[in-house]
Amino acid sequence: MTTASQRPATGPTVVTVEVGDPRVAPLLRELGDEYSTRYGKDAHAELARYPDEEFTPAHGGVLLLLLEHGEPVAGGAFRRYDDTTAELKRIWTHSAHRRRGLARRVVAELERAAAARGYRRVYLTTGPRQPEARGLYLATGYTPLFDTGADPETIGPLPFEKHLTTDAQTRKVPAP
Repeated sequence: MTTASQRPATGPTVVTVEVGDPRVAPLLRELGDEYSTRYGKDAHAELARYPDEEFTPAHGGVLLLLLEHGEPVAGGAFRRYDDTTAELKRIWTHSAHRRRGLARRVVAELERAAAARGYRRVYLTTGPRQPEARGLYLATGYTPLFDTGADPETIGPLPFEKHLTTDAQTRKVPAP
């Protein structure tokens, strides 16, 4: 099942998809390769850690892609962390489309979708060897739940949170 969301005047189209959609394959492949390169192990298993159904609306989750000319250029997902919190996972920008602000757009779209589903908080972790992800979350208003002055390698996964505002919760986002 694919559902198109709001389309800005210019830029990629947002679609909500299921993990099994063939357009998700580049996201999973590139994330696995990237994690394996940075952490020196087969990270594809990490991507399989959560059952696909956790990223479906029926289980409180969403998986979305940004498409240009029908091809995925960025994407991300969230799953239910608890009754009031969505956990962002699998934030990705295609290697040929980086440095365009697409990750910011994915995070904003995920926040809107989470707020529309009644979540009041977003939580996520990123790896200590992903400074661009750390920078993205700091730049988009996430609060680090760790000592930002410490060596990230001594912390492990870096946790962040963001409380969704009442304003964000009242925006209308089409349900998938």
